[in-house]
Amino acid sequence: MKLYLKTKDFSVSGESFELHWDPSLDMLVTKPKPTNLAPYYESEDYISHTDAQNSFTDKLYQSVKQKNLKNKIQIIDNQRIKSKSILDIGAGTGDFLVTAQRAGYTVTGVEPSAKARALAKQKGVELLFDLGELNEKQFEVITLWHVLEHLPDLEHQIKTIISKLTNEGTLIIAVPNFKSFDANYYGTYWAGYDVPRHLWHFSKTAITKLFQQHDMEVISIRPMWFDAFYVSMLSEKYKGNKRYLISAFFVGLWSNLKAIFTKEHSSLIYILKRKK
Repeated sequence: MKLYLKTKDFSVSGESFELHWDPSLDMLVTKPKPTNLAPYYESEDYISHTDAQNSFTDKLYQSVKQKNLKNKIQIIDNQRIKSKSILDIGAGTGDFLVTAQRAGYTVTGVEPSAKARALAKQKGVELLFDLGELNEKQFEVITLWHVLEHLPDLEHQIKTIISKLTNEGTLIIAVPNFKSFDANYYGTYWAGYDVPRHLWHFSKTAITKLFQQHDMEVISIRPMWFDAFYVSMLSEKYKGNKRYLISAFFVGLWSNLKAIFTKEHSSLIYILKRKK
């Protein structure tokens, strides 16, 4: 591996990290990896675990999240699922599973954060601590919405996740794309790196190769249009731009326009199935 760029944890600790490029997978790896990642999530600034609506950024995040939830359910509906059983890994505060329940799905969720699980419980969703509590149970659909990049021991985690999928099941993974225009534009300041919480940074090649090793194939890739705007907004704030909203809008818009041709959106949703 060789050094790709240097960045830092802009949202919580301010500590410096490096991203190293793995040429065999076309993937970036965060170094050093802290031995204890928990403190980097224990912050009101880590909105995925708090449901915060304190700042304009928080409120915008929650608004975009509601729109994305509908899109996620539509993607799953389009797969023509038979048993309609969903396992959501890294379920956060449970909003996706609440939405899935309302759409007629039987839902199960896993979330290591006690704080997030407590918020999910208030919404009527009981989340498990880890995959070990599922025993031999399998699911028709498994989703990881911006979660794969957080998982330590990546190969083992992928193998475990696939073991929970039925033979005809569908695996849906959303991750940031470091090949996008906004990633290249912001470089060190790109919020999609989110070190050290994001341990891995994927390209299309990386996702394809990682899952090929487990007899899984990518059957479809979908863009997450809103991510270019939200990530650009955070990136502009990290740069110290007081007019971050205006700049972020134009960078996000240009990133999405370029991605129409390059197919390298700020974040991508991968739909995978077992090879036949």
